[in-house]
This record gives sequence, structure tokens and C-alpha cells, in this order.
Amino acid sequence: MRAQLIYNPMAGKFPSEPLIERAGRVLRANGWEVDIVQTKGKNHITRLAKRAAVMGIDALFIAGGDGSLHRAAAGLLGSQTALAVLPSGTANVFAQELGLPSLSWTNPTALESSVKKLLNGTVRTMDVGICQGTPFLLWSGAGFDAFVIHHLEPRSRWQKQFPSTQYAANAAWLARSWTGMDLKIWVDGEKIDGTYIVVLVTNIHLYAGGIAELSPKAKIDDGKIDLWLFSGDTMQETLQHIFDLAAGRHIDSDKTSYFSCEEIKIKSKKDMFLQLDGEPIPPSKNVNISISPQSLKVLVPNDLPRPLFSKDH
Repeated sequence: MRAQLIYNPMAGKFPSEPLIERAGRVLRANGWEVDIVQTKGKNHITRLAKRAAVMGIDALFIAGGDGSLHRAAAGLLGSQTALAVLPSGTANVFAQELGLPSLSWTNPTALESSVKKLLNGTVRTMDVGICQGTPFLLWSGAGFDAFVIHHLEPRSRWQKQFPSTQYAANAAWLARSWTGMDLKIWVDGEKIDGTYIVVLVTNIHLYAGGIAELSPKAKIDDGKIDLWLFSGDTMQETLQHIFDLAAGRHIDSDKTSYFSCEEIKIKSKKDMFLQLDGEPIPPSKNVNISISPQSLKVLVPNDLPRPLFSKDH
């Protein structure tokens, strides 16, 4: 078996370079041929992933965060090379979905532990969302959450030490000036009009650094994406949505709408702030989101903490 281990030296709360080789040794001890490559930037990750796919590499291990996985997925889409996560980023939400331990000051062996869990796991195939022609693994967001991310990113390594606290503080502060968006939305061709604080499209359960369970019914291989519409136009409604989401009350809120669908089109008279997998992308008045079913192979542990797949292995 051949693997490439790509690490992002800028990801996460502290440098992980000294720990990468130890993770590589675990792979080699289990009979894998491994090349270790340091990235030179976000776009470099996509180029490396495309090259790994062309070379027929069995698995591409990404030591980084959700942003690094986002870039790697774009290069692996439709290939036979499996994406594997070694969580050394800031929040590592996809790794949380898989039950993998994140690298931290109190868990310096997390990368080695993750490798061991993955080597005892299986290769599965998952859906990938497409927004504005760009693949996303986790979420696409328009409105307030993207507004917060546009103000947060990029962050220094020091700012990454308290990601959830920093996000919550910034969200509460920025809610003072946020008003709703008058939108026309087509969900699988059916039109909806309304004023919304935020529009969230997700392929997984967790959100906001993993502190909130946005979409409990989400499956990553069912050919569907979950759409959540949070209505309103005032600071009070914005803050209420934040509190409801953190507590899981958004599911039963009369200010929230949910759809399981395949295609979404959003139109606004004003540019909408946008984010993909927690990274800002250019604002737009027109947004197109769809699902690319069963298009990415992923290496996952056998002992998943929640049911992510609709199809039995």
C-alpha cells in the first residue's frame, strides 16, 4: 500500500512538524510506503492531491484542519485515492465526526493514535457538496456565519488557542450590526421567499467548531444535502438563533426551516457573505449549491461515534 502524508505547517494551535514523522513511522511499521510532503500554501494542497490521484496513491493522509481537507478534497474528487485525516488543525470538525483524537498540548500522540484507528478502519465513499463550482466537505454558509468568518480569518497561531471562545465572542459582537437578507431560494426547483439571518447547507452533523449539532439526521452518502434557514432581521433574533443552535433548540424553532435536497439556488439584491468549510469565499448575489453523490473515497474508523452512512458496509 502506498500513502502520501501531507502536512500544513501553519494549521492548528502549535507546530506539528516534529510529530509528523512519528505518524509516518506508524504507517511504515504497518507495511505502507510513505512519502511526507510539506505544503507551500492552500492551493498547493489541491495540486498535491491531484498528483497523488494521478499516481494511483492508495491514501492521502492530511495532517491539518478542515481547511486543509477542503483543499485536498478538491484534488481527489472522482479518484480512487482515499482521503484520510490526521487532525492537527484548529477545530477539526470532520475528525470529530469520525471520532478521531485531535492534536493538543494534553494529547501530543493524537496523530499516531489517529493513524492506528484509520489503519484498522475501512475505505468508504461519501458525497461532496458543490458551491459556486467549488467542492466542500462540511458546510456552505451564506449570511451571518460567513460574515463572522470573513472578520475572523486569517487568524494567527495565538488566536487559534481558544477558537470556540473567540468565535462566540466575535459572533455576539458582530450581531449588533447584522440585519436579515431578503432572499429568493429554490429548493429542488420549489421557490421560497423570506428574510433570513443565515442560510446553512451541511453534509455532516456538527457545526461551529463541533460545539453544536446542526443536523442530527445528516448522512454523508445519501445523495442529499441538508438546508437550514434561520429567519429574522434583528440583533435579538440573531442572538436567539446563536443560543438556540448551541442548545439544540433550533430543530423545533418556528424561526427555523429544514430541507433535505439535491440542489439549491439563492438570489439576493445585495452581495451575500459566503463561506465553505469555515473559509471565506468571495461574496455574490447568486449562489448555486448541489451535491456530487458518492464522489470521494475516505478512510474512516470502524467505531464511528454517530451513524454517518446510510448504506451498510
